[in-house]
Amino acid sequence: MTSKTSREELRVAADAEAAVLRHARRGAAADPPREVCGVLAGRRRSDESGPSDSDSVSRADPVPNVAPDPRTEYELDPAAAVETIDALEAEGLDVVGFYHSHPESDPHPSPTDEARASWTGYVYLLCHPDGRLNAYRWTGAAFEELRVVQRG
Repeated sequence: MTSKTSREELRVAADAEAAVLRHARRGAAADPPREVCGVLAGRRRSDESGPSDSDSVSRADPVPNVAPDPRTEYELDPAAAVETIDALEAEGLDVVGFYHSHPESDPHPSPTDEARASWTGYVYLLCHPDGRLNAYRWTGAAFEELRVVQRG
């Protein structure tokens, strides 16, 4: 697993963070526990943005996990993901990235997460049901850790 820390921030609205953690806790309470996943929406920085600009998440929409082994991996349901993204964009929101939970391990990218990451430049937010959140930007070659900042 390749990960380095950047100075970049990810601003997350309290409501969006709460929605992600509620979803993660529901997945962890399943028998057996399962990873949950979804789409993060808000405002995405432009490529021309300066270093003080950051992505901002105002909403987190769940998408079904259709992975063969949802206890240890996630895969967004393709049709549901497209439908969710289309609806968010119709509301004028940007796709900022995606979230998923690790109900039985730390919220850091696994080798599987890294192998399957495909949205270069987008955020991957990982969470644990106990409330820990870590955010990363996929560079196309590695995850760069972002500092999560909660905003009203």
